[in-house]
Amino acid sequence: MATVESAITPQVVEQHGLSPEEYERVLNALGREPNLVELGIFSVMWSEHCSYKSSRLHLKKLPTEAPWVICGPGENAGVIDIGDGQAAIFKMESHNHPSYIEPYQGAATGVGGILRDVFTMGARPVANANALRFGRPDHPKMKHLVQGVVAGIGGYGNCVGVPTVCGETNFHPAYDGNILVNAMTVGVADADKIFYSAATGVGNPIVYVGSKTGRDGIHGATMASADFEEDADAKRPTVQVGDPFTEKLLIEACLELMATDAIVAIQDMGAAGLTSSSVEMATNGKAGIRLEMDKVPCRETGMTPYEMMLSESQERMLMVLKPGKEAMAEAIFKKWELDFAVIGEVTDTRHMVLEFGGEVVCDIPLGPLAADAPEYDRPYISKDEYTAWAGIKPMAERPDTDDVGGDLIKLLASPNLSSRKWISEQYDSQVGADTLQTGGDAGVVRVHGTKKALAISTDCTPRYVFADPYEGGKQAIAEAYRNLCAVGARPLAVTNCLNFGNPQRPEIMSQFVHALEGMGNACRVLDFPIVSGNVSLYNESKATGGGSAILPTPAIGGVGLIDDYDRMMTMPFKAEGEAIYLIRAEHWATPDPERSHLGKSLWLSEIHGRDEGRTPPTDLTVEKNAGKIVLQLIADGLVSAVHDVSDGGLAVALAEMAMAGDMGADVEWHRDYTQAQWWFGEDQGRYVVTVPDPQALNEALAKGTENEDTASIGFRRIGRTGSETLFGKTIVELKAAHAGFFRNWMEK
Repeated sequence: MATVESAITPQVVEQHGLSPEEYERVLNALGREPNLVELGIFSVMWSEHCSYKSSRLHLKKLPTEAPWVICGPGENAGVIDIGDGQAAIFKMESHNHPSYIEPYQGAATGVGGILRDVFTMGARPVANANALRFGRPDHPKMKHLVQGVVAGIGGYGNCVGVPTVCGETNFHPAYDGNILVNAMTVGVADADKIFYSAATGVGNPIVYVGSKTGRDGIHGATMASADFEEDADAKRPTVQVGDPFTEKLLIEACLELMATDAIVAIQDMGAAGLTSSSVEMATNGKAGIRLEMDKVPCRETGMTPYEMMLSESQERMLMVLKPGKEAMAEAIFKKWELDFAVIGEVTDTRHMVLEFGGEVVCDIPLGPLAADAPEYDRPYISKDEYTAWAGIKPMAERPDTDDVGGDLIKLLASPNLSSRKWISEQYDSQVGADTLQTGGDAGVVRVHGTKKALAISTDCTPRYVFADPYEGGKQAIAEAYRNLCAVGARPLAVTNCLNFGNPQRPEIMSQFVHALEGMGNACRVLDFPIVSGNVSLYNESKATGGGSAILPTPAIGGVGLIDDYDRMMTMPFKAEGEAIYLIRAEHWATPDPERSHLGKSLWLSEIHGRDEGRTPPTDLTVEKNAGKIVLQLIADGLVSAVHDVSDGGLAVALAEMAMAGDMGADVEWHRDYTQAQWWFGEDQGRYVVTVPDPQALNEALAKGTENEDTASIGFRRIGRTGSETLFGKTIVELKAAHAGFFRNWMEK
């Protein structure tokens, strides 16, 4: 093992992921050559995973404020006001590379890390969600990866006692060598008891709590900031190992201490472990920090300061306490059988100083580590240049179908539309007894002890983002907005996980820049600010040949509020004889085949093996106005079921409602469109609703026509519930097709 005195050669610098230019910046910052500990600290703090050096410039352009936003990006998680002196705290993060290398522990520790981000701020976690992307099901490694990731998410979340209430899982060859595992947690706290990470008060004790530090996860942040070579399995030691039972104890101990007045600041040890937590606390507090490394609780003998600072062992926290509160805090953590150690103090030096064996082994000014870390304006190509590079072809001719039912069966049986029951059954969705809905457009959990409920949705359509990053970014936000409205929730805020390839490639940077532009515009129009998030770059793999990048995947986690959960809406057909309406933009009243988007649709891909056409455009005014109408219809009790139209188009939306309600429907097609366009086109901004009393609906709509905001929205009656079939297929046939993929795949 290299020591502090190890020579810093160009090879050592390269192994730490620093470019020659960045190493020059290190030399200038220190005025001397770093030792190995200092080089390691610069390495992790300047990694993409910690510094966001390729993305910070563009992230600053996103809208992050609203009257209900208490805390936006910059802390461990975002915080929004949900009324009655309560706040929702939430964030989404990636654990992509670790999950490809070691799927169970990679996914499990992803869940553990995002839980800590939320309870660090004083919230009790109430729900987990996820967004998963895998490669081809017939890839030799993919079944193992799916099984491991799902087991890891379930194993950790179930044991720690937080329900997993929603998620999405999709397949595409672009993820063959680099899967995506994005985890999200939502918590609830008292709005006047939010905890932040700024270390203040010269001489205040710095306390380490939780599990002991081991050698697992060393260089994890650096590994997560590079693409995969052919030797991905050799990086297994960089993957952390989690213990959900310890995490549960840590949650309870932290919340108990938070009920006192002892804590000045608190930060979890996530990526880059003790390094990032201490640097961020000192930087946020405009202070300095001194740590005595001999006092760090270690579970392995002979650990060096380098190993301690770079370890990403799980279930650990760093706190600044008020003087004199150490004994009380220690008693709480000892009661919960957790380690507790005073390992340093806050200083006024604006330096990070580490001592070990009576010697100073690190002395770094904090500015260059964090606030003044490298920030790059990476070159990117224009939208037109990107379209040419991506080879996006317009649809040469639009196929049609004379067998809607047969096509629907094939779609429901396909990997991307098949039932996820095999996955959801491995997650405990009911622990805590506050879960109100899973399996619909959004997961819904009651705010304990109140009539309020939080709705949660995770959304993104990467094939849209690849074809048109700007429109795809808009659509990802809009779909999250629709899913929340569909359950009767008022959309409040967004967290995200921005998964892209190598930002040093101008075409990949173009995806990033233009997707964020689309996301930002959508958030502004929809009053749906982004309050937290994560960036995951270098999602590429040479292991699959050719250095292939993933599809650009800006996963969106949306959170909304239902004021009275008795008004929550669900997706299943409820009763026979109810009218079915399609809510869509008024321009659909004047048929325009160009607006019925078969391009980039799952129908075109699954039925015809074609991947062409443009991304369906998202009209943000329509999205906002349609959402308003849907929320009003739900509040007025005029609809009995609501479902948004997304992948697979109108036919799939109807089938999902029919299967959920064990009831068919008689529906009719708009004959000014081809059957394929009408039933399988993926136009945006649409909902399907069922209406028990059409006359009451028509009277309400007549009153609403005076409202200019909603005048752009049209209603078309397309059928009635109650048939034994849908498109000539029985519900039994639809369900059998829908359930077949995972069952057959996992039983092979």
